[in-house]
Amino acid sequence: MELLAIGEVATRSGMAPSALRYYESQGLIEATRTPGGARRYPRSVLRRLAVIRAARNVGLTLPEIRSALGALPDGRPPTVRDWARLSKDWRDRLDEQIAALTQLRNGLTSCIGCGCLSLERCALSNPGDIASRDGAGARWLAPALRRTTPAG
Repeated sequence: MELLAIGEVATRSGMAPSALRYYESQGLIEATRTPGGARRYPRSVLRRLAVIRAARNVGLTLPEIRSALGALPDGRPPTVRDWARLSKDWRDRLDEQIAALTQLRNGLTSCIGCGCLSLERCALSNPGDIASRDGAGARWLAPALRRTTPAG
C-alpha cells in the first residue's frame, strides 16, 4: 500500500497540515508513523478528506461527520454506492439551507425580520420589539440560517 507524507496529502487535498493533524486527533482520519515519527497516510485518505470537506460544506458538525464516517466500511475507500447512501441523509439539510438562503436573498432589500431594530423599517415590522419574546438573535431568520455550529 502506498503511503503519502502529510505535505503531499495537504497539497492533494487542499487542506492545511494542521487541519490534517486536527482531523486525526478527532478520529476522522488515521495515519501510521515512520520510525522517526513522521505521519504517513494511505492514499484512500484523500477520498475520506473529500467526504469530510463535503460534509463541512453541508454544515455538519465534526461529531455528525464522525458518525457518518463510522457508517462507512473499514479497510477500503468508500464506493459510489457508499457515498450515495451516506450523502442521501444530507439532502434534506441542503434543501432546508437552500430554501432559507433563497428567502434571505429575496429579503435583502427590505427588513428580513431579524428583530434587531437597527433599521427604521424594523420598527414597522417589529413594533415594540415583539420578536424578543422568542429569544435573542435573529428570531425571524430561517432556522437553517440561525443554526449554530459548535467549535470543531
